[in-house]
Amino acid sequence: MAERPFNVLGIQQIAIGGLDKSALSGLWSGLFGVTKVGDYVSESENVDEDILQLGTGPHAVEIDLMQPLNPDVSPKVHVPTLNHVGLWIDDLEAAVAWLSEQGMRFTPGGIRKGASGHDVCFIHPKGNEATPQSGEGVLIELVQAPSDVIAALSS
Repeated sequence: MAERPFNVLGIQQIAIGGLDKSALSGLWSGLFGVTKVGDYVSESENVDEDILQLGTGPHAVEIDLMQPLNPDVSPKVHVPTLNHVGLWIDDLEAAVAWLSEQGMRFTPGGIRKGASGHDVCFIHPKGNEATPQSGEGVLIELVQAPSDVIAALSS
């Protein structure tokens, strides 16, 4: 196996789904007091989400509260409830290229802008015959870390 040309720097986000994000917001923003910093709606991703943030600066962690625009259409962002985990990556393009060489299965869509404006891509939770490597049951979002996050989390 070739030397890995990237590093996982830390947790960028967790994404939690439900049929109605108001109950999730009541828990996370209301009872826990986590600050809401944005919204994101995407018809192609079938999602309406609130973006919350724990902490500040490069050590901040996002909590995305998601509900489907249509619960009968895929992707079903509310199934499972803990939808995905996002990881800060110092070189996303190198990570995707290297992981692809190792047989990693990615979801359709490739590298693209995510809800917070960073380049992202997703590792599929299940492998297949052509690409047997996977998130082992977990949808994993790889997120290109900006330079301040790389500097803070690499030291």
